[in-house]
Amino acid sequence: MNVDTNLPDLWPLVWQATYETLYIVGITLLLGGLLGLLLGLALYVTRRGGLYANRVVHTVLNVLVNFFRPIPFVIFIAAVQPLARVVVGIGIGNRAIIFALTLAATFGISRIVEQNLVTVQPGVIEAARSVGASRMRIIRTVLVPEALGPLILGYTYVFVAIVDMSAIAGVVGGGGLGNFALQYGYRQFDTVVTWTTVAIIVLLVQLVQLLGNTTARRVLRR
Repeated sequence: MNVDTNLPDLWPLVWQATYETLYIVGITLLLGGLLGLLLGLALYVTRRGGLYANRVVHTVLNVLVNFFRPIPFVIFIAAVQPLARVVVGIGIGNRAIIFALTLAATFGISRIVEQNLVTVQPGVIEAARSVGASRMRIIRTVLVPEALGPLILGYTYVFVAIVDMSAIAGVVGGGGLGNFALQYGYRQFDTVVTWTTVAIIVLLVQLVQLLGNTTARRVLRR
């Protein structure tokens, strides 16, 4: 049975799209992961009974995260496009999609970080305070290390979510596997190209999920 497909001629573009996806997701996870960690820590330590309890700051941060987090990403891209032009100098292309993804990831990750930090036993923090540890030292040496295992699993989940969001990069002229599948698979009615791209995405996700699960398991056993 012969299958009409352009896949043999498209392999160079497949590898280019794979690289673009890894580049977009990697940069987004690095920047959004760091900003999300800081914002999540701020949410946790400013809550009532926290190390830096501040009702006003916590309320403002909480409202900010709750405002941006539910916005569908395809709408979010369009909404932040003017800001992208100011910050990265362009409103289309991979730089624009990375900017939008980083913002979206920051708000999503911050809530994941906060929820995982809440699982740390208060007694552990109180024990550190009782021996005179400063608040910043407690955050660095007690709070984050205690929640590290769940945080790794949380960031693994975020990787999958970013791959999913990057699939609509074509809305702002970005590249990657999602845009490749739409342009050369779906729009050309080439199911072989479409499912080959899906298989590559699934393989990437499975590898990262395996790495995240293994790393988290080792951290939790320490």
